[in-house]
Amino acid sequence: MQINRYIQSDISDWMPQRMVFVGGPRQVGKTYLAKTFLKSKMGYLSWDSSEDRELIKKHQLPIDQNVLVLDEIHKYPKWRMLTKGYYDKHKDQLQIIVTGSARLDHFRKGGDSLFGRYHYMRLHPFSLSEIDSQFRMASVHDLLKFGGFPEPFLKQNENFAKVWRRERKAKVIHQDLRDLTQLKDYVQLEMLADILPSRVGSLLSLNSLAEDLEKSPHTMAKWIEILNSVYQCYTIAPYGLPRIKAVKKQQKMYLWDWSSIEDIGARFENLVASHLLKYCHYIEDTQGDDMELRFMRDQFGREIDFVVLKNKKPIFAVECKTGEKKLSPHIHYYKERSSIPTFYQVHLGTRSYKQDGVFVLPFNEFCKQVGLV
Repeated sequence: MQINRYIQSDISDWMPQRMVFVGGPRQVGKTYLAKTFLKSKMGYLSWDSSEDRELIKKHQLPIDQNVLVLDEIHKYPKWRMLTKGYYDKHKDQLQIIVTGSARLDHFRKGGDSLFGRYHYMRLHPFSLSEIDSQFRMASVHDLLKFGGFPEPFLKQNENFAKVWRRERKAKVIHQDLRDLTQLKDYVQLEMLADILPSRVGSLLSLNSLAEDLEKSPHTMAKWIEILNSVYQCYTIAPYGLPRIKAVKKQQKMYLWDWSSIEDIGARFENLVASHLLKYCHYIEDTQGDDMELRFMRDQFGREIDFVVLKNKKPIFAVECKTGEKKLSPHIHYYKERSSIPTFYQVHLGTRSYKQDGVFVLPFNEFCKQVGLV
C-alpha cells in the first residue's frame, strides 16, 4: 500500500520550478516521500551510504534521471556548491529533491548561494486529518497511543512502539547531535530528554531542570535549544495582550513524539499542539503567510492553551480538555479582553455544542472545521 503524504502534491507543483528541500524529524518519512517521485532507483543517493558518499565527493551525480533525490547531503561540507552547480547546469532536464533531518533548515541558513534556487517544506508526523483520509478505521485514540510517526503508528504494537521510541531517542542524541554540535555530555542530555515528558503542558522552568541535573539555568536553556534543533522537542512563546498582565518570558515545551507522555491530559494537549504547529508550518510553506503558535497566560495562572496568529493577528484560540462537559472559565476572561475572533474548546468525547459563543467540539470535528492538514 502506497501512503500519500499531505505535502506530496505541493512538492510536485514546486519541482519544475526549483529544487525542493524537505526537512523534518528523523523517521518521519522524508526518504519514503522523496522516493515516490523517482522513476528509477539510480536517482537516489544518500550521504549515509559509503558507496553513494564517494560519488557525491567526486561530484559524480547521475544526470540521466528525471528526478534526483539527495538524502542527508547537508552532512557534506561542500553540499551547497554541489547542489547549486548541478541545479544551474541541469535544471531544464533534472528535478532535485534534498532531504534531511537534524534541522536541514539550520544548515541552509549558512549562506545565500542557494537563494532563489530551492523551496523548503517541512514534513510532520501523521495528524488525524491525514490518517482519516487513508486509514478509515484509525482514530484520535490510536494517535494518542502510538504517536504520529509512521512506523509505530502503522505497526499498532505497543512493545514495538516502546522499542522504537528508545532507539529513536538514542539515534537523535548520539548521532544527530554529533552532526550539529561539539557537545560531549550526551549522557546528561539523554537524562534531560527523559525528564521532558513530565514537563509537557506546564510552564517550562529552567531553574527546576537545572536543580534536577545540577547544571545552571543557562546550560538548560542551551540544551533545550539543542534538543529543539534535532526535533526532540519544540517550545512556544506566550502571547501578550494589552489588557492583561501576561507572562512574557516563560515558554511551554512539547514533544514531536507525544506517545511517551504518561499523563493523558498532557498527552492530548501535546497532540493538539503538534496538529496546530503542523497547520502553521503548512500555511507558511505553501501560502507564504507568517504563522505563529502561542499560548496565553497571565500572572494569576489564567491560561488558554493555544492561540494561532496569522501575519501577527490572532485568528483563533484553543483550550484542551479530555472531558466534554465543563467550559473553562478562563475562556470568558480572555474572550472579553481580546480581539480573538473565535474560541474553541476541544475534547476527547462526542458532544458538539456552542456555549456563550464558544465552540465546544470533539477533536476530530475541530480538525475538519478549522481545516487542519
